[in-house]
Amino acid sequence: MTMPTPDIPAFRFSRPVTVVASHIDELNHVNNVQYVQWIQDIAGAHWLTAYPEGEREQYVWVVQEHHVRYRKSALLGDELRLTTWIGEFKGATSQRFTRIERLADGALLCEAETKWVLLDPQTQRPKRVEASVVERLWGPVGA
Repeated sequence: MTMPTPDIPAFRFSRPVTVVASHIDELNHVNNVQYVQWIQDIAGAHWLTAYPEGEREQYVWVVQEHHVRYRKSALLGDELRLTTWIGEFKGATSQRFTRIERLADGALLCEAETKWVLLDPQTQRPKRVEASVVERLWGPVGA
């Protein structure tokens, strides 16, 4: 599974992370569960940067499904770049892509496609994604 680059010129949101001892499993590399945590963390960081406090309270996002492909191992001390961007929106859903790469050699370690669902915080029911949300998430946020 190679994640497609959407035709939509979505902004790529990135953050660095360094592998620490708590990320390592009994095989001496980053545990697969940690990659999923990073996938969620970078999505959350992107959202919180795009929608600061006071603007985000009317939205609740939940994961419907993850498709994750583990390509190479990350080891203790590796410096990584987590990158995410938004693909298509359909009704109450949003497609999000994530890549995790090792900075030293640019190796692709993990890639994912996640389907998120927008909920109304009061009813906890799916809520159509508004055009203003689409525009903001596709555009550049945080420098």
